[in-house]
Amino acid sequence: MVEKFVGTWKMISSENFDDYMKAIGVGFATRQVGNRTKPNLVVSVDDQGTVCMKSQSTFKNTEIKFKLNEPFEEMTADDRKTRTVVTLENGKLVQKQNWDGKETCIEREISDGKLIAKCIIGDVVAVRTYVKEA
Repeated sequence: MVEKFVGTWKMISSENFDDYMKAIGVGFATRQVGNRTKPNLVVSVDDQGTVCMKSQSTFKNTEIKFKLNEPFEEMTADDRKTRTVVTLENGKLVQKQNWDGKETCIEREISDGKLIAKCIIGDVVAVRTYVKEA
């Protein structure tokens, strides 16, 4: 169920994110900012089943709206134009982005009341952990 992801999530830790950004081709200056930024993730679902995910930070706000299993065009925070599809697999929200012959996957799951986002490209994995705001 997507509903368990709904809410405002505050980032408390980020591991290996610089290596992940490097692997997807993010330039040095943008990585510097990306490493310092601790965005909030706001997830909501409307009556039609459209999921909205907003990433809010002092650096940049991004928003994507999608329905599960339906591909869409995404403009990422680092200005990649990707073809993205989000699925629900074993309770995880799995976001696959394809661009320029590359693919990355962001797996989000709820574990011990925290939202764990694993950003994966090839053998590089970054883990970003969020807690729900009251």
